[in-house]
Amino acid sequence: MSKIQPNPPFSTVITLFNELEVSGLRPDKHSVGILAKCYCGLGRVDFAFSLLGKYLKLGYPPHIIIITTLLNGLIDSDQLRQAVRLLDKIVKLGIQPDLFTYGSMFRGLCRSGDNAGALRLLQNMESKAPFKPNVVIYNTIIDSLSKDRVLPQALCLFNEMKGKSILPDVVTYTTLIQGLCCLGSWDDAKQLWVEMLNNNIAPDIETYSILVDSYCKEGNVVEARAIFEYMTKRGMHADIITYSALLDGYCLRGEMREAEKLLDIMVKNGVMPNVVTFSSLINGYCKSKKIDKAMAIFQDMHLKGTHITPNVISYNTLIDALCKNKRLDLAIQLFKDMQDRGVAPDVFTYNTLLDGLLRNAQIDEAISLRIEMENNGVAPSIVTYSTIINGLCEAGQLVEAEKVFSTLVAKRLRPNVTTYNIQIKVLCRQGRVSDATKILKQMVESECPPDECTYNTIIKGFLNANDIVVALEHLQCMRSKGFAADASTASLFLGLLTAPNVCDEDKALLQKYFLEKNVINGFLSGNDIAMALEHLHCMRSKGFAADASPASLFIGLLNSANDSDTDKAFL
Repeated sequence: MSKIQPNPPFSTVITLFNELEVSGLRPDKHSVGILAKCYCGLGRVDFAFSLLGKYLKLGYPPHIIIITTLLNGLIDSDQLRQAVRLLDKIVKLGIQPDLFTYGSMFRGLCRSGDNAGALRLLQNMESKAPFKPNVVIYNTIIDSLSKDRVLPQALCLFNEMKGKSILPDVVTYTTLIQGLCCLGSWDDAKQLWVEMLNNNIAPDIETYSILVDSYCKEGNVVEARAIFEYMTKRGMHADIITYSALLDGYCLRGEMREAEKLLDIMVKNGVMPNVVTFSSLINGYCKSKKIDKAMAIFQDMHLKGTHITPNVISYNTLIDALCKNKRLDLAIQLFKDMQDRGVAPDVFTYNTLLDGLLRNAQIDEAISLRIEMENNGVAPSIVTYSTIINGLCEAGQLVEAEKVFSTLVAKRLRPNVTTYNIQIKVLCRQGRVSDATKILKQMVESECPPDECTYNTIIKGFLNANDIVVALEHLQCMRSKGFAADASTASLFLGLLTAPNVCDEDKALLQKYFLEKNVINGFLSGNDIAMALEHLHCMRSKGFAADASPASLFIGLLNSANDSDTDKAFL
């Protein structure tokens, strides 16, 4: 029984135990403990507890090993409260929990997200238990805090364990490095890695993979490659995760030659690419506008006998690229292919195709696809409805777009800033600028702060309605929040300076805006020199002159090392 029980099927162990009893042999406490563990492994904690009664009837005193087995069974079946009650009960009965018992409870508390409970138990253990927490217990809590992004508390616990002469191990450092990388604290993560090396704690392949992946996602492939080289020079062999992380870094930057070179090295070293590797290459070529090359790699997954089936990410990447490159027919064909091959489209797949159909004014097809989406059990998201509303708006079906927007509350979908911006655009195109202002207030009230697009859209709405006073009020509000007028908004303002239907009073307000709140500064600050010069020329043609601020910016750009020779020639 002891040799079989760690491995399924547990039913074999249960059968042997029954044969033991039938033969008249008296089970010992060890065999009862093994059977309890098997029942817990099968999810039948109730049967395991019934064994506790048999255990006691056989004359064996309660032992912490079988109690710990029952605790683990309760924890694994998500009955943490019952596990806590059992622990309290055995302590009251004078049964002393051991280190494994505490370890089980920490695992249960952290798995349920009760970090506060785990920290309280840690204090209780340190003050009352005859033994102190070990590195495994600290690692369990630090891991939970890191995953919940409570890094300051995790680092505090890390320093606390070092202060108590509990030496961190590779798991401790790797956990914290991953947590810091997830928060973008790259320098702190690297500092921990250096500390780890200085303390003669050898990073494992997981540590290196985390660092490589994090630096690649940050866009720092040079640093990622340096860590990769450091690892290999010390005799550690990169696995598929490390290679795929670095290869994805090159693909994200469009460095496809380097990605292909790394793929060759990877295969040469006996590490075969998987679906993640191929998906990264497909994504890289799609971003580089080499769709045919991406399609060729996709086909290779089927044809080269690699036994690698494209997953939903592989399909989504290609479908998205094809839609953006106006190859909708091929995207639809690929969509049908993925369903034929048993790959279920997800919400991203449907949203991408909906956007492609709507951009091609195929409204009926898009509505049919949305119905198919729901019939296939894929719930439309706020992005789905935002896409539909925008498509209807662009097709001139403003009333239908507004109807779809009004259904969002009933569908328990909370509009995001994109959804609100589209609805404001719908209302402004209908000339209902006062209703658009109400939506703007609704955004603030629903804690969805307006962005630069929101303000530009509503300002253009008021300008098109010749309500210059309110447009300038919104412009002032936008500027106070750090946003700037875009090119089309600025052009509208400039055009109104000479418009025959604009009164002298409104023109005076516009002139004051251009002279005191010069929009040229915004274009120059954003290095949009061509647009800045266009507006400067327009100003001068209307008898206005740039003040000292834009003039200084123009002169500064002449000496800037960041600007192209073409821009300097314009200046």
